[in-house]
Amino acid sequence: MKADSSSVKAILEKANDLPLLPRTLEWAKVNSGTTNLDGLATVAAVLADAFSVLPGETSLVDPDMVEAVRADGSVDHVRRGQHLVTSVRPEAPVRILLTGHMDTVFAADHPFQQIVELESGVLNGPGLADMKGGLSVMLGALQLLEQSEYASRIGYDVMINSDEEVGSGSSAALIKRLAKDKTAALTYEPALPDGTLAGERGGSGNFSVIFTGKSAHAGRNPDEGRNALVAAADMAVGLKALHREGLSVNPAKIDGGGPNNSVPDHAILRVNFRPKTLEDQSLAQSALDQMVTDIAKLHDLGVHCHGSFGRPPKPIDPQAAKLFGLVKQCGAELGLDISWRGTGGVCDGNNIAACGIPVVDTMGVRGGAIHSADEFLITESLVERTQLSALTIMRIAEKGGL
Repeated sequence: MKADSSSVKAILEKANDLPLLPRTLEWAKVNSGTTNLDGLATVAAVLADAFSVLPGETSLVDPDMVEAVRADGSVDHVRRGQHLVTSVRPEAPVRILLTGHMDTVFAADHPFQQIVELESGVLNGPGLADMKGGLSVMLGALQLLEQSEYASRIGYDVMINSDEEVGSGSSAALIKRLAKDKTAALTYEPALPDGTLAGERGGSGNFSVIFTGKSAHAGRNPDEGRNALVAAADMAVGLKALHREGLSVNPAKIDGGGPNNSVPDHAILRVNFRPKTLEDQSLAQSALDQMVTDIAKLHDLGVHCHGSFGRPPKPIDPQAAKLFGLVKQCGAELGLDISWRGTGGVCDGNNIAACGIPVVDTMGVRGGAIHSADEFLITESLVERTQLSALTIMRIAEKGGL
């Protein structure tokens, strides 16, 4: 460690005394897949108790309602878990936002539930890296901050949502509200095994296109029917033709169809867009809107599009570059070589950046193979990344900004 003052160094050394690994293991042992509302409630209560050590107000916030298009075309409301919010020194002149998520991609009945040691210092388990370990790092960094001389100079909001793994639909408005007027944001997705951070990110949009045709007998009067399945397939081919550098288009599934002797009157096309830039996103939206109109006219049936670009692209603008530079500088003080590169993945960092707030969104542990049964956590990174976050926050407080 090369932190440049004895007082800061002494504070950072205290990371070794925090229960970073034990609480990570405790939290990861509770299944908190996005759809496991009981598991999420258990983890939310445990997290609320853990974060209550901070000198602020911690509460659980009810989720917004989320709409989902069912296979029959009906639009239903989906329940999500509560979100945790902790607010400390809301009156401070400099305030930052720290975010994470308590949900994982592993449902309550998923076979991946156990934590095992792969080798010394490497653990395999659900949510260890993504992101129970990151939550422990976040709390640890704030615990160190609160023991420092810089604590009084900076305030912060913590937001830990329950639905990040499915797009943060029930927490998007909460993220936007908490991001308002913040100097910067840190999000605790895992870094790569070598510590590399995610830089710019593309965006993501998910859509369900509902086709309502007209049934008819396939032998007696087929021309009186309006084939929804064919219209959906036609649109899938047309959407795939939009795929190019800067815009990935993935028609993923068609629900619908029926018996061979009937013209199908119902179908739903599910499609995902991955635009690299906001311009790519705008062009994709315009093309999708135009295709809805054209397909409806060509096939003489109803076409309704449901969905949105829930994760806008996240470029590295000048303010974000300053924040990345600060993290790199803090890493150097700790003897870490911090670098970053672009990624096609998305997270809540996309939503924060869309609010005009600079964000580094991979401040969590080093690990890998996330979203699979091979997910792993490099345990030494718990202390390392806690110190990196704590020092970054203290530097923002010391400078009064970026």
